[in-house]
Amino acid sequence: MQILIPLLSIIAILGIDQLLKYWVIESLAPIDVFPLLKGIFQLRYLENRGMAFGMMQEQWWLLIGGTALILIVGLVLIFLQKIHSKWLLAAITLAIGGGLGNLIDRIFRGYVVDYLDFCAIHFPVFNFADICVSAAMVMLIIWLLFFHTEPEKKQGKK
Repeated sequence: MQILIPLLSIIAILGIDQLLKYWVIESLAPIDVFPLLKGIFQLRYLENRGMAFGMMQEQWWLLIGGTALILIVGLVLIFLQKIHSKWLLAAITLAIGGGLGNLIDRIFRGYVVDYLDFCAIHFPVFNFADICVSAAMVMLIIWLLFFHTEPEKKQGKK
């Protein structure tokens, strides 16, 4: 059961992400921008060939390799049931689901489809998968700061 819920959650996150991106490509790409809150928030079709904030533009193999390695480590930890904190498991599940969504874009499209644009604050355009990965990183930091405890050291007999 500890494996089933994270795997179903990863599939759900991935499905939502890919459905949203499909809709964006089919409906938003032809019009480019759809204002929702004029001057504050809009949907904007953007092809991101880098990572967060446009860093590492065109470094396709490094982005794919690095992402794949992190996702494999996370999946192995889930399958081997090495994660005992529900909070940490949720964070890793979010990171894998979002990471897979963007990895699929990079492999099959050559770019990540972004569409959420907070134009009032000039924040970079992002997508649902980015939200999942960002939430996972915040959760990981919270876990490290407040919940993580060092394993007890076993002392040898003297």
